[in-house]
Amino acid sequence: MSIFIINTMRDKRLSILGDNIRAERMRKRYSQMKLAELIGINKDSLLKIENGRQTPSAFIVFDIANTLEIPIEDLYKNVPKTKE
Repeated sequence: MSIFIINTMRDKRLSILGDNIRAERMRKRYSQMKLAELIGINKDSLLKIENGRQTPSAFIVFDIANTLEIPIEDLYKNVPKTKE
């Protein structure tokens, strides 16, 4: 598998994760600043995560889910699985 295909898959996965985070944040009516403060990161990091330009750590995703009071699986809905 070429590096381009791997990076494209990764970018798509990050983009979907970011979209899901944004949708859940907006459903909860939190601003980016508010959610970032609640989980202990800066607003720019959250912006990059929501835009699929930064890979969040597992702990950040865990904190986001807990803060938004949703199952962590909700943040990964529609994220494609990689082929082994």
